[in-house]
Amino acid sequence: MQPDQTETTTERGGGDNDAPQAPVTGYRVLLPSEWAQIPLRHGTEDAVRRVLDEAFARIPADGPQDKIGPYKRELERRFRASVADAQRSKALDLYLPVKPMGDFTVGASILVSESVVPRRAGERHPAAEPTEVAVQLLARDGVEDADLSSGDIDGALAVRREHVAAAAPAKGAEVASRRVEYVLSVPDDPERWFVAAFSTVGGGDPRDELAEALVEWFDAVMANFRWSRA
Repeated sequence: MQPDQTETTTERGGGDNDAPQAPVTGYRVLLPSEWAQIPLRHGTEDAVRRVLDEAFARIPADGPQDKIGPYKRELERRFRASVADAQRSKALDLYLPVKPMGDFTVGASILVSESVVPRRAGERHPAAEPTEVAVQLLARDGVEDADLSSGDIDGALAVRREHVAAAAPAKGAEVASRRVEYVLSVPDDPERWFVAAFSTVGGGDPRDELAEALVEWFDAVMANFRWSRA
C-alpha cells in the first residue's frame, strides 16, 4: 500500500451508486509542508538524504565551525536512528516535522503500517466482527487504560485508541508521550488493516496544551484521510 500526498481529489459522482469501485492501492493524507514523508521500504535513503540536506542548508554558514560539525553529526545520528527504529517495526511510512512550525520544532511523529489478521486453517475470513478484530489488533501491545472509540473514515470502519505511554529509556523513549492510533479496515479486503500511529511529547508533558492541540490536529488529518484506488 503506497501513500499519495497530492492535495487534489477525484469526485465519485454520477452513475450507479452500487457500481463496484476499483480496488484500494494506497492512501492519501494532507500534511503541512513542515512535515516530510520517509518511505521505509523503497527510496528510504534518498528521502533521508533530502531531509538532512535541507536541514543542513538552514544552518548559518558563518557559525562557528567547531560547533557546526558536531551538531550536524548528532542531528544525522538521531534522525537515522529514528528511521532505523521505524524500519525495524516493518512499517510502511514515517512522517516527521522536519522544519520549525512557527517559532518551535514540534516533537511528534506519524508511523503508518499494515496489519494482517491471523486466521485458522480453512477459514476464508476472520470470524469476529470487524470492530472486535480492530480492538484485538490494538490490544497486542498490552496497553491498558486507553480511550477507545469507533467510527467511519472514507467508507471504512475506524477504531481510535488514545493513551499516554510512560517513558522507556531502554527503548529510546526518554520521556512520556501522548499516542493516538487509528486502525482502519481496508475496503474489500477483510484480512488487511491500515494503522496510523501518532506520537507527541507535547511541550514536555504529554498532557499539556500543546499535546492537546496536536492530538486535535492529528484527528483532523485522519478525518480527511482518503483511500487511493487503481
